[in-house]
Formats: sequence, structure tokens, C-alpha cells
Amino acid sequence: MTAEPDYSKTSIGITDADVRKAMLSSIRLLLVLSVIAAGLFWWGSGWQSAVLLVVGSAISSTSLWEWLRLMTAINQRMDAGQNPRPMGMVLFGFFARLGLAVVVLYVSLKYLHGTVFALAAGLGLGLVSLTVEAFRLLRRSPV
Repeated sequence: MTAEPDYSKTSIGITDADVRKAMLSSIRLLLVLSVIAAGLFWWGSGWQSAVLLVVGSAISSTSLWEWLRLMTAINQRMDAGQNPRPMGMVLFGFFARLGLAVVVLYVSLKYLHGTVFALAAGLGLGLVSLTVEAFRLLRRSPV
């Protein structure tokens, strides 16, 4: 009798655990980059801009966290033999966080009179940290 194939691995040898580790590492990298960038924006443009950068970074980090939760729930649904999380709660959390992000963006832009570039930089740091960790993951893969 043949054993059940391991579908948790991709064609290039990356497992679900590797992707989870990379996502968590990107959140940590985002936090470090945000502290450095907030200090630079505070020094260059004032505390309002630093707070806008922190708001953008917080939205990015929660976005990465929600994508990780969504990815985990979908992978559990696809993997045989695991007890999957209820998808409704994960999707509700995902869309609730998205709506909250819109409210936080609106309020921070309305009441903090810093530069919008700081907010965009905070949001962009999430993309930068995820890209860095994706390249690290690909470099470690046995291809």
C-alpha cells in the first residue's frame, strides 16, 4: 500500500510551516523598520508624521497577521485529516479588520496633520518586509 503524499510541500520544497515562519519574520522585521523610520520621520517632519508612520505600519502588520490566519485556515481546509477552523469567523475577522483599517486611515488623516508620505511609508514597509522575507525563504529553499 502506498503512503499518502505530503501535499503541504510545494514543488520547490517549501512547507506551510516555512511560509508561516516567513510571515511571522516579516512582521518582526516590519516592527524593527517601523521604529527606525518613525524616529527619522519624527526628526525630519515632526511627531505627527511619526504617528502617521506608526499607524501605517500597524495597519500593515495587522494585514500580514490576517493574511496569515486566512492562509492557515485555507490550508487546513485543503489538508486531509485536520480539524479546520470555522471559515466564517476567519473571514469575518479579515473583513472587520479591513473596515477598521479604513476608519483608522480616515481618522488619522483628518486629525493628525503630518505628511501623507509617512502614512504611505508605513504601509509600504509591510510590503518591503514581506518581500525581504520571501527572498530569504526562496534562498533557503532546496531548489
